Amino acid sequence: MARLNLLEETRFEKLPVTVYQNTDIASRKVARRITDLIQKKSKNGEYAILGLATGVTPIGVYKELVRIHKEENISFKNVISFNLDEYYPMKPTSPQSYVSFMKENLFDHIDIDMANVHIPDGTLDIEKIPAFCLEYEKKITELGGLDLQILGIGRTGHIGFNEPGSAPNSGTRLVTLDDLTRRDASRDFGGKENVPTKAITMGIGTIFKAREIILMAWNRKKASIIKKAVEGEISSDVPATYLQLSENVEFVLDQDAASELTRFNTPWLVKDCVWDGPLIKKAVIWLANHLEKPILKLTEEDYNNNGMAELATEKGPVYNINIDIFNKIQHTITGWPGGKPNADDSQRPERATPDKKRVIIFSPHPDDDVISMGGTFIRLVDQGHDVHVAYQTSGNTAVWDDDALRFVEFARDFSKSINLDTAKLDDLYLSMRKFLETKQPNQADTSEIQTLKGLIRKGEAISGARFAGLPDDHIHFMALPFYDRGKTERNPVSEDDVEITMELLQKVKPHQIFAAGDFADPHGTHKVCFDIIVAALDRLKNESWVKDCWLWMYRGAWHEFETHEIQMAVPLSPQEVERKRFAIFKHQSQKDRPVFPGDDAREFWVRAEDRTRETAKSYDKLGLAEYEAMEAFVRWIY
Repeated sequence: MARLNLLEETRFEKLPVTVYQNTDIASRKVARRITDLIQKKSKNGEYAILGLATGVTPIGVYKELVRIHKEENISFKNVISFNLDEYYPMKPTSPQSYVSFMKENLFDHIDIDMANVHIPDGTLDIEKIPAFCLEYEKKITELGGLDLQILGIGRTGHIGFNEPGSAPNSGTRLVTLDDLTRRDASRDFGGKENVPTKAITMGIGTIFKAREIILMAWNRKKASIIKKAVEGEISSDVPATYLQLSENVEFVLDQDAASELTRFNTPWLVKDCVWDGPLIKKAVIWLANHLEKPILKLTEEDYNNNGMAELATEKGPVYNINIDIFNKIQHTITGWPGGKPNADDSQRPERATPDKKRVIIFSPHPDDDVISMGGTFIRLVDQGHDVHVAYQTSGNTAVWDDDALRFVEFARDFSKSINLDTAKLDDLYLSMRKFLETKQPNQADTSEIQTLKGLIRKGEAISGARFAGLPDDHIHFMALPFYDRGKTERNPVSEDDVEITMELLQKVKPHQIFAAGDFADPHGTHKVCFDIIVAALDRLKNESWVKDCWLWMYRGAWHEFETHEIQMAVPLSPQEVERKRFAIFKHQSQKDRPVFPGDDAREFWVRAEDRTRETAKSYDKLGLAEYEAMEAFVRWIY
């Protein structure tokens, strides 16, 4: 019976999928499978032939392999490896090369014989590549084929660099990279324009010959493509769907990457459910959106015809369910994000007391505060709360070089106009120009240029916060060290980042904290900043004020919360939307086209307005009141 239930639960899935609680557990499991294979082969006097992948996904696996090697004395001398791919053209000594990646993350820390390491050669003359690719295939075949192939998956659905349009029987070859793949790699190269347009990759046919294939995927960024790969029809549009044809494949996912699979996203379609409050809310909202009907117009027939008959039977009549969910959604709406004074707060998202709260708005970059929650920021100040804003990083990476020069040129001209000595400033300006004229892609700026770019963003942040109504002594620039360390180190977060955050928290002792919960940002800074806040609060958990401090997450710059997730929705009038827009406009260096725009070509102020209007429309479609815009929040329980 248990097996039947599992089959029913996974009936939308066309290949085996294993889901682990988090990335660390999943990485350890995969690493152990690799070392078990190596040891088994070693006992038989055989080589383990491994196909290896690069990118962020396998880093945790490689880290665990290094640990096992050092702490458990597992040898890699009987391993022969073949990497999936390499950019072309690419020098092996380049920091963006997959040779550098493999050495840094694995090969330099284990006892593998480098003569047994094979990585596509990105330095070949283009006419020599076909012969090289044939030889690469021949080497794998002569060794009896790959015992185990490790894969990641790109957002285009590529495996290796087999982009959409690849054939299922393709071999090792030179390919052209998809634009989305190049955008995803842009940060490593200092901009998409510096990412190679081609790569050498093992083919899908090559991958298929492996006796075991493990595809790994982590975080919500991969959730939508994982759903297509696992549940979609086989298509060259999503090359990973070809893996459905293999009998030797397994997808290994963390919970976030698996979140859009039917058994997790809409489980009522495949299995009996335990109908708790959050699941009922999610299901009813899904049903209303699926049928394009307001919640209060949903019928018993609607429930029965869409996999929710069990809910109607257990918790019905359905009209009572509809009213209950309608009321719960309605109670998330508040014009008092700091709590309404002298009001019954039993049905409100925030507490009524104290009526004037101490508030910290943490902003990972110097503009996330006004972009994502500018309307709520202004509302909190207008309603008399003691609001502080804390800019966690300088954001100096996201300033154009010519903007930096423009500011120094202004300083020179201004100094000369009032007869100040500009000799040192002239020297600095000339050295900056000389450096920037020869600056290489992704090369770190000089310390002077980094400082200048940070000051540009600091000035903009001060202007935006003042526009929201804050006095200067409530505007804090934390300059968390991890941000600049991250330009040269793989794991830059350290004790000092947490201590700086603890110091500010202890100074303000807030009743409310707002922090960016938008972890889809392309640079990863939001997640790091959020984790530092949580770590600081955990250290301070025994202090009395922490027990009465609520942490609210906001989104908006990159994507928004789903309607069923929202716990506080702050409606904005047309005038408040305009005030928020003017606050965003203070960030001139990010206007028009920012350095790292991500996938969304819209300006940040346009994104912000469109997303808040979309949130308001989602409430309206469910039958709630129609507002101009809404900013949404979810409470984090720590």
